[in-house]
Amino acid sequence: MTSGRDHGGGTDAAIARFGGARSGWLDLSTGINPVPYPTGQISANAWNALPDSGAFSALETAARAFWNVPAEAAVLAAPGASALIARIPSLMALTGVHIAQPTYNEHAAAFAAHGVALAEDGDAQVVVHPNNPTGRIWQANELRPARLTVIDESFCDVTPDASLIHLATRPGTIVLKSFGKFWGLAGLRLGFAIGDPALIGQLGEALGPWQISGPALEIGAKALTDTAWASETRKRTAQDAERLDSLISQHGGTALGGTSLFRLYEVDSATRWQDHLAQSHVWSRIFPYSDTWLRLGLPGPDGWTHLETALGGMAGGATAQPSVPDSPPAK
Repeated sequence: MTSGRDHGGGTDAAIARFGGARSGWLDLSTGINPVPYPTGQISANAWNALPDSGAFSALETAARAFWNVPAEAAVLAAPGASALIARIPSLMALTGVHIAQPTYNEHAAAFAAHGVALAEDGDAQVVVHPNNPTGRIWQANELRPARLTVIDESFCDVTPDASLIHLATRPGTIVLKSFGKFWGLAGLRLGFAIGDPALIGQLGEALGPWQISGPALEIGAKALTDTAWASETRKRTAQDAERLDSLISQHGGTALGGTSLFRLYEVDSATRWQDHLAQSHVWSRIFPYSDTWLRLGLPGPDGWTHLETALGGMAGGATAQPSVPDSPPAK
């Protein structure tokens, strides 16, 4: 993993500090669906042969249908949204990038790596929609004109009606989609860039041929056409998010927002909460720009008892007036 980026995950470091075996830890530091899409049997051809054009076409067709992609927009599958985020800043010379804070810091780090600094009046803009970690939903009229607009919809599959995919027809616009979060298959490394054909073409050239593995192509196409599974998953995650809010409130946390794949809470001390949970081998997410924000992903069906036990003894915990930091650092 590239250094200097602040991420969820990192259970190996937590284990080194608090002990235990990986199998005994409940990792709630990410927003990955804990009930992943059932991949089923993968064909031998997907493993043994170089991916052919038919497999790529099948995945693109499924993606267009699932996300209602406008015909004028191009679609590119990639080995994860992070691979796209790292390459987008190289598409054109830029004076600066506006990224509303606080948000997921990977975009700012990628632009910084290409010498593009954060700037209120930059000619590039990034919106994370819904925002991570606050869950803010953006409206189309809130986006300003820019030479490059990136709309990161990595968590938008739980709220598809809010998607800004129709903006993918605008010149200079790229909409990002993550497969690993909603479908719970982060290890598959599959993501999508949708938008301006010229920019999508440049990204495709940068990634090179056969950028997606055969199994990822096969699983992705199957999952994106399984709308019944998607519908049931949205219902389940919404119910589980409400359950998690109720549980945390009983121990003094106050819900600030998030999505139905992760929840953001105001607590008295984020570090104290994280350490308390980690003593019982539950890993959570805190942020370098807030002493009181705690983010939790959803437990899987067998993880609720573990979390409830870990929360034992945690009382008080919420501050009186939750607030959003004005200008936290990008990393």
